[in-house]
Amino acid sequence: MKKLIIANWKCNPETFKESVKILESLKKALSTNNKTIICPPNIFLRELISQYGDDFLFGAQNCYSEQKGAYTGEISPNMLTNSGVKYVILGHSERRSIFKEGDKEINMKIKKVLEETKLIPILCIGENRGERENSQTHEVIYRQLNECLKGVSAEQAKKIIVAYEPLWAIGTGIHADEEQIVDAKIHISSILCDIYAKEIVSKINIIYGGSVNSNNIEMIVNKCLMDGVLVGGASLDPVEFSKISAC
Repeated sequence: MKKLIIANWKCNPETFKESVKILESLKKALSTNNKTIICPPNIFLRELISQYGDDFLFGAQNCYSEQKGAYTGEISPNMLTNSGVKYVILGHSERRSIFKEGDKEINMKIKKVLEETKLIPILCIGENRGERENSQTHEVIYRQLNECLKGVSAEQAKKIIVAYEPLWAIGTGIHADEEQIVDAKIHISSILCDIYAKEIVSKINIIYGGSVNSNNIEMIVNKCLMDGVLVGGASLDPVEFSKISAC
């Protein structure tokens, strides 16, 4: 089965010209072994899809829980769909920590996306450093999954990608080790099986994010049996990202 290799460019690069340069380099070196999804800043999405829609799948880094209205600065799920976007990241730890998004708000976004569009949501969950040190990882994951998936039907859940992204591993160069990743995957699967039937859970992809690079990708997808990765900083380096995508 092909792995999901998702590039989250965050608020990078600064110019459209630079984004084209990255994709041109990737286009030449990218492996076709896996499914590659590029999530650039919204301002670049439509033009990049127009130019590279035959080469890559594209996702957005966030959306709002309403389709239209007086919501200054927001992007609706339908706007993304109409631009050719196929995926959307929801609940990223930076949205939670910087913009104070909570599980209830993330749940509203997920339901809007699943009920009214064909977008595939990438739900990010994970504990911070303090929660890890206080042995609260399982508790945090349990709360986030149950709150974020409230009201999501079994049929809808099959579309979701769950990304385990411990906050302490994001942008720090310190990734979760094999034991921590395996433990998180087992716990996530167990919680999902409490919510949905086992045959439904078997269709839900569980991926890892947090300081992913070409040195740890084999451990993550082969030893830990994750269904893919969500890549941050390394996704802006075409050479490094090509190595990751070749796993």
